[in-house]
Amino acid sequence: MQFSLSENIHGILFDLDGTLLDIQMEDYINGYVENLARCFEDIADRTVFAEVLISSAYALFSDRDGEQTNELFFLSMIARQLGIGKKQLRLRLQKFYENGLAQLSHLVKPFPQSHAILQSCFERNLKVALATNPVFPRAAINARLRGAGLDGFPYDLISSYENSHYCKPHPQFFLDILSRLSLNPENVVMIGNDTQYDLPARRAHIATFLVDTCLIDHDRRVGQATWVGNHDDLLQFIRQLPARRND
Repeated sequence: MQFSLSENIHGILFDLDGTLLDIQMEDYINGYVENLARCFEDIADRTVFAEVLISSAYALFSDRDGEQTNELFFLSMIARQLGIGKKQLRLRLQKFYENGLAQLSHLVKPFPQSHAILQSCFERNLKVALATNPVFPRAAINARLRGAGLDGFPYDLISSYENSHYCKPHPQFFLDILSRLSLNPENVVMIGNDTQYDLPARRAHIATFLVDTCLIDHDRRVGQATWVGNHDDLLQFIRQLPARRND
């Protein structure tokens, strides 16, 4: 497949789950919530904790002013609803991050082409951001990367709830990443598999590549992407990009 490419692509934003990671996301989230609820079962009913955790995560997608990081907003909601002090909440969460995430690693693997796709980006001296939706802490994202063997790359940015103020599909999510990478939208491609969350990068004037291997297209907008293809096509797309000179 031949792609019409810009000579001025300097950066790539990658979605993670379903794009670089072949992950059983429903099982992963269920296991994540269940294991985390166990860490609080002496102070909160498991079912109640799970409901509060999920509702607080969904609240991150609400129309917020972005003054707080996603982490602070998320933890404040949980602490308020469960009557748990933020210090105690953070200590319990840290315990889970240290001991509970490894139990979910069997649900995560890379797509066969993922390593070569990333390697090709760095060989071309492109800036690479993992623009995963920042509803998880960095520890959970790192655990998924380790489980897939993709943790050894020098990513320029990994979005997480600690360093983000918005979630996809809010255009400010993409604009914040561009600002932190010192890139203009015309020099970037957003690569993802979900038309609801990745295609809105277009609202920030960013070109999009939709990977259709595990395509999620509930609103039937795949035709609005700049490029569409499977993982082999994506690898070819990256390899056709000209190498970027050092600044």
